[in-house]
Amino acid sequence: MTLVSSPDPVIDANLAIALDALLAEHSVTRAAARLHTSPAAMSRTLARLRRILQDPLLVRAGQSMVPTPRALALREEAAAVVRGLGALLSPGASVDPAGLRCTFTLQAADLVGSALTPGLLELARREAPGVSFRIRAEELEAGPALRDGRLDLEVGSIDHVDPETRVEQLVSLRMMAAVRSGHPLTEGPLTPARLAAAQHVAVSRRGRFTGPLDAALAELDLHRRVGVVLPGHLAAMALAARSDIVCLAPAALPGAAPSPLTDHADALGLCLLDIPLALPSLTLGMAWHPRHTADGAHRWLRDTVRRTLRAPAAESKSETETESESEDDA
Repeated sequence: MTLVSSPDPVIDANLAIALDALLAEHSVTRAAARLHTSPAAMSRTLARLRRILQDPLLVRAGQSMVPTPRALALREEAAAVVRGLGALLSPGASVDPAGLRCTFTLQAADLVGSALTPGLLELARREAPGVSFRIRAEELEAGPALRDGRLDLEVGSIDHVDPETRVEQLVSLRMMAAVRSGHPLTEGPLTPARLAAAQHVAVSRRGRFTGPLDAALAELDLHRRVGVVLPGHLAAMALAARSDIVCLAPAALPGAAPSPLTDHADALGLCLLDIPLALPSLTLGMAWHPRHTADGAHRWLRDTVRRTLRAPAAESKSETETESESEDDA
């Protein structure tokens, strides 16, 4: 340890550390070895302590040094200060989820929230029964809301770019055409022209009628008819299950394990049809403010979301590896 001089002894923690070592060792040489500094530097520090405290602290007695009454009175206090500094500057202790008593606020689209909630509740029941969750719709501007603490975590398609926000990708999905059982599109091969000729529902919380499917159709000089725009996928899928409307629904990428996000089409009795166009995959992740990165409770929350949404094949990475990559990428 290198002792750093400071003009103000009140805030110089090194002096307290040196005093503790000197009073414990009763020797300048041994105290210097304990703090990995030189005897000369420790001797200068002892002289400084003597001036500040106006007491010799250690005095020569034959071949050794003995503490003064003032030094004896200070010994336990100095040791307590050093222990406190050690606790203050040590990494935070790991959190036992069973002892958590808190509510986490997450923001997610309806499809993500409905897929996420059962897993969150089950893991909380087993590991952290004192934890509750508040799932908010995509109604807040996530960057500022994460920054000022209105949100603990955003889960979904992260489309905002804030320099300080930490983002971790969780799962990638492909979009397929979802139709009711017996829909005319289920008979015969699905072509871009047949897909464009059908009536569609678009999903956009901003009320947009167009998206990646429209761009892909336009390259073939095709245009689809969007009869209605809904703010969430669940409402769109429910509409498709009761009509001849076509909606887009997420499905696992070829070769990937299924995700809870892909269960809703089966539950509604929808048929998923491969779209004969090159559409970008949908990447879902989670975003949080960096002040929560090292917090034990928040780490448990992120790991719970990760275990709930990520495909089992992706679970080979430990949380430590994933968090390290997230920090490096931030």
